[in-house]
Amino acid sequence: MATERLAELLSELKLRSGRSYEALGRRTGMSRSTVHRYCRGEIVPDSYGPLERIAKACGATKEELDELYRRWSQAAEASRPDELDASADPVGRPTPEVASAPVAYAARAVSAGSAGSAGAVTPAEFEGTTYPSDNRNSVSISSYGPPEVVSLRRRYASARQRLVVMGPWLAIVCLVALTASAPMASRSARQAHAVAQWITGPAWVSPPAPVPRTLFGVTLNSSTGTMPGFRVGAVRLWDSGTRWAEIQPRRGEFDWTVLDRHVAGAREAGLPVLFVLGGTPEWASPGGPPAPYPDGTRASSPDSLADWDAFVRALVKRYRGRIEAYELWVLATDPRFYSGSIENLVEMTRRASRIIRAEDPRATLVCPGMGSLWSREGQDVLRRFAHLGGYGFCDVAGIKLYQRSASDPPESMLALAATVDRVLHEAGIQPRLWSTGTTYSITLERPLDEQKARDYAVRFFLTGLYARKANLERMYFYNWGGTKIPIVLQAEGGAPTRAALAVEQLQRWLARAESRSCGNGLAINLSENVWQCEFTITGPEHRYTATIRWAVTGTADTTAGPKATMVRRLDGSAEVIRPGDTVTVTEEPILIEDHP
Repeated sequence: MATERLAELLSELKLRSGRSYEALGRRTGMSRSTVHRYCRGEIVPDSYGPLERIAKACGATKEELDELYRRWSQAAEASRPDELDASADPVGRPTPEVASAPVAYAARAVSAGSAGSAGAVTPAEFEGTTYPSDNRNSVSISSYGPPEVVSLRRRYASARQRLVVMGPWLAIVCLVALTASAPMASRSARQAHAVAQWITGPAWVSPPAPVPRTLFGVTLNSSTGTMPGFRVGAVRLWDSGTRWAEIQPRRGEFDWTVLDRHVAGAREAGLPVLFVLGGTPEWASPGGPPAPYPDGTRASSPDSLADWDAFVRALVKRYRGRIEAYELWVLATDPRFYSGSIENLVEMTRRASRIIRAEDPRATLVCPGMGSLWSREGQDVLRRFAHLGGYGFCDVAGIKLYQRSASDPPESMLALAATVDRVLHEAGIQPRLWSTGTTYSITLERPLDEQKARDYAVRFFLTGLYARKANLERMYFYNWGGTKIPIVLQAEGGAPTRAALAVEQLQRWLARAESRSCGNGLAINLSENVWQCEFTITGPEHRYTATIRWAVTGTADTTAGPKATMVRRLDGSAEVIRPGDTVTVTEEPILIEDHP
């Protein structure tokens, strides 16, 4: 039988490799039992990917891979149940969709890693979507997946069986239903047998470009003017005693004391400042809804935009040349921070832009921060602001990239970056992007354990680097100084945490680095849970290539490249390796250096 011949070849490859089922599972991102069932012929997957992944882990040649594909095709055809016609299936079958590997994987790593967490993908959402278990950029869920998906497929099969058993008395009802659904079902059948396009290569490759120091930003949650006690590249001011209502308590009166401290501290540390406008004073909008602050700050825009103009002009005149950039509102998509119309927000942006460009032409203008982008409402605000021409008044678009839940892998933010890129592309613009914050509810999230906090803090910035292809330039971590957040970098007055020191180590690795490419999974000949970015580094005596590699979840065995000489870790330790050595990758990023 075709199934037996398929299992025979797969078992031969497994025996020749000398690897156990468990070892193959680690290398391929599958469970031990799944690999065992494939090799025994108990399962014939609808997609060739899992078998190719096992064969490659066993060291199969190209000819053996071709033969394996031929046998899989025959076995898959033989194991397909006899069908009257696709139109005769009253339940329907899941149809494969196409999605890019990085975004599809990141989005579903959330649910794979935390099934009960907020944002987990439900069985219904898996219908007709992708799941990271194949070796292709686009895969079908019909052969494997999480337990809820397997259960869903079993219900499909059970429904077909019941149709046969109960057949006669349902014949008339089915005849009517089938006649009505035949055209659609026939299309589904053609889609189900379509072969998804398989594209190898990184997510992006570009000419080497320096990794900017300013990629590593933090938002200061402090009013003392103290700067972080570890290496960072930029600071942002919010929840730092610098709201409009705090600086201008009454019309015509300004208190610059706190902002002066921040600007002086940042200047001494050599850090560029991003000042965030927002928080209308009560006197400027007496009837406006209150913002979530105890001092009467309003979420509305001022009743008279002349008050807005006066504040912006006074601010920029005082700090001309000392504040690098201005974010023109804090969180435009959240009614707790902005309750006005988008049209009015665009007008405020236009007026502020005109004033700042006249007073300080070198300043960078960041359009109002757009958050809540996992929701349709947040995306609608972003879309409306773009279509009204708001981004024409700024140098940079401010967006809020964050995971649905703090326990989700940072790489899941790439799905959000892709959404932003799509919305802006539809509007006919491709602005530079700075990620300037997170969600209001971040302080309600549970703290992460020390190891995960360290790994996620580093991968937060690596995810920003990975999103370079979407024009993302900066990541501002929220926050520095506070402690009521899932990942604490440093409490004001305290020492930097292990997470902060790991972020500092990442910056040391990349201080003289130029990024060349980023990719993940089988498209770049790695296990599907493995991600990496490649760099060219200029050392004291020579230039050499290096790779930062990590697992989004779990672990995987990878192979060192033909010039690999050293593995460096976030705790500062290093290990000499040789080309071709097995390098085990975990959720902690490592740096693999090559010989020049």
